[in-house]
This record gives sequence, structure tokens and C-alpha cells, in this order.
Amino acid sequence: MKQTKIPAVTINRLSFYARYLFLLNLKDVNVVSSTQLARACGVNSAQIRKDLAYFGQFGVRGIGYYVKDLLAELQRILGLNKKWRLGLVGVGNLGAALLRHTHIHHPGYTFVNAFDHDPKRIGVQVGNLIVDPVDEMEETVKTAGIQIGVIATRNKMAQQSVDRFIKGGVRGILSFATVQLQIPPDVHIEHVDFILKLDALCYRLTAN
Repeated sequence: MKQTKIPAVTINRLSFYARYLFLLNLKDVNVVSSTQLARACGVNSAQIRKDLAYFGQFGVRGIGYYVKDLLAELQRILGLNKKWRLGLVGVGNLGAALLRHTHIHHPGYTFVNAFDHDPKRIGVQVGNLIVDPVDEMEETVKTAGIQIGVIATRNKMAQQSVDRFIKGGVRGILSFATVQLQIPPDVHIEHVDFILKLDALCYRLTAN
């Protein structure tokens, strides 16, 4: 892999490519052209070639991409060839939905623990998990080998939850909170902000 900073938007597109290739592979499709892949993912062929060029040379001129091979490479690049253990804190409506709706889960991602501060939720089964108290988070995160922490708490509890995950050894955070969270340099965080996306959509509708 080239020692170049990869744009975040490129990583997002790689995920789209991998998702479509996964579906093609399930259908036993062996080869896909750059045009077909581009059309399915909402980009052009040149963009696909540019995105892939960050990581090497792929495809065969005049043929396209071998589905199984390119899928395997993208899964390796994205880390999807590994199993990731997730812990979730905040088992309210959003958190419970994430735990219960298994159709949104990727085979490589598994929720292994759920935590909450509300005594009424502690000890309750949600999905396949029994909710644990947040006071036990740090030790449980360590013993369970949790690698990614998911924040689905109210904003006022978000920073405390992040701190507990980090103290337990987690270095990857996915946050649904709408506040900026303080993390050390060696921790990676991704924000999922529903309102931010709606604002962007409203801007586009207004601008047009």
C-alpha cells in the first residue's frame, strides 16, 4: 500500500464497492466491468480506478475485475477479513434497535457486550445479550476483548462512556452522540450524525 493519506470519502466508496461485489459473488458472477461496477455504486469508471490505485493495480484491460479476487482485496484493505468484537453502551431505543436488528449486522461484526447506567435496563436481555452496568465496563471490556465501542447514550453520558471504553483498551469508537468527544491521538472515532445529514440534504434541496 502506498504511504499516502487516503481520503475518507475514498474509504467510504471502497465499502460500497465491496458490498456490491459481495452480492455479485453470492450470485456466482465471476467478472464485472468497471462500467457495471461504477453504475451500481453511483460513480464513474475513472473514479473507481483512482480509488483502487491508492492500493495497487487491479483488473484486466478489456475484461474488467474478477469479482472474487477484488472482493478479497477490498476486504483485506478494509479489515473485513477479520472478526471485530463490539461493545455498546446505551440500551435505549437506538441501542436496543442496533442489538436486535441482526439484518444490519455484517458477519465480521459481533456485539459481545451491552452496557447501561439505568438500573431498570441492567440484567435485561436485549437481542442475544444481557445488559451489564456501566460501572463494570472497564474490566468487562478488557476480559471480553472488545475492540470497537459503540456510543448510543444521551449526549451528557457520551464522554464518560468513551473514557470507560478507552480505559478498557478500546481504540475504535463509533458515536451516535451529537457532541464532540475528546479522545487521545491513538484512538479513532467515527460520528454518525442524523441531523448533520438532514441539514446537508435540506441545503441541496434549497440550493436547487
